[in-house]
Amino acid sequence: MTKTREIAERALEQGKGILRLAPNWVPRSFCIPGRRIKLHPDDYYSLGGERGGIDERWLSSTTPADNGPLTGENEGLSEVVFEEGGKTRRFLLKEAVDILGDKIVGKRIWDQYQCWPMYSKFFDNLGALPHHVHHREEHAKLTGQEGKPEAYYFPPQLNNHGGDFPYTFFGFNPGTTKEEVLQCLKDFSKGDNKITNLSHAHRLEPGTGWDVPPGVLHAPGSLCTYEPQKASDVYAMYQSLVGNAIVPEELLWKDTPKEKIGDYGHLMEVIDWDLNVDPDFVKKRFMRPEPVLPLIKMEQQGYVENWICYKSEAFSAKELTILPGADVTIKDEGAYGMIMMQGHGKMGVWDIETPSLIRFGETTHDEYFITEQAAVEGVKIKNLSKTDPIVMLKHFGPENPEWVRWYSENKYADGTW
Repeated sequence: MTKTREIAERALEQGKGILRLAPNWVPRSFCIPGRRIKLHPDDYYSLGGERGGIDERWLSSTTPADNGPLTGENEGLSEVVFEEGGKTRRFLLKEAVDILGDKIVGKRIWDQYQCWPMYSKFFDNLGALPHHVHHREEHAKLTGQEGKPEAYYFPPQLNNHGGDFPYTFFGFNPGTTKEEVLQCLKDFSKGDNKITNLSHAHRLEPGTGWDVPPGVLHAPGSLCTYEPQKASDVYAMYQSLVGNAIVPEELLWKDTPKEKIGDYGHLMEVIDWDLNVDPDFVKKRFMRPEPVLPLIKMEQQGYVENWICYKSEAFSAKELTILPGADVTIKDEGAYGMIMMQGHGKMGVWDIETPSLIRFGETTHDEYFITEQAAVEGVKIKNLSKTDPIVMLKHFGPENPEWVRWYSENKYADGTW
């Protein structure tokens, strides 16, 4: 532990409060990769066919992936890359946070959570996922986990094609009865339980997003998706057939307490019924980018920044664009992770660049974690291109003070815009 502390402190000093992270690839056995997250074409099955294809890259993650008994020891956990004396070392971001605490995530988050309580990911599936649910806090705690709100944003840079089904089912049609849903769950083992007959699919649009509270059934479509979310991998699949692929029944009961397995009433309790049948679901949950400050004020300084995920207290996210040739200092009020989407330049002491292709196991200069102190003091970013903007996505922890003020000033009484 002492050695790790020394390395973590040196890495923090070397980066002047900014930690460089390595790509963090995660497979899913029930998914087919959409091949848009820049992994080399030969490497999508690097962990073996039985593990499934790699269709996720987890970002700024201190949360282990839950992929069943074959899950790797540190699967889902981001690594810090530290170079010194011609040697490259790696250690877990989780270890750095556990050891250095508020020096990384800030006193407010550390005092309340004693961890980094969110992460983001790229989800890149060729087809749609099954209609599934992430448990609310009270149900997740029954298996020692955390409830999981999440949000979606569809980066234009990663959506050169829409995949097989760029539509997402959310919740249930207004007027759907609990008896109809219960029957679908009981029919899970009979083939197609037809649960999406009770739902409505929404066409997905690059450059927009959705807020997905826990307890809401959703079947994510095939756009490549940036997903900020609470630090949890809790879920259960409620749809038995997707396309021509059967969903294993064990996933229906995933994260169900052992004594509740076979209890369909428990599965119904996991559903937040009012949210699922809300006739104003689109109005309340759909998100278009919203400028952080007046556009003309930002453009005059050489940048544009938008809130892209802003309807959850558990996290928030921004898209930052640095205009060609601009040299700016960006200040934030909380720690955050970031991932490059476009362009190249300098960020503090670091080179930043957007790779076109990444081999499995290689390091990059496209992902970083910015400590709270560095964020508050201001991060200097220089765009070295005369024609290409720098575009990066930034994911923040719960109740970022800047988001709290902005949200309270912009929301209507019912929480919509």
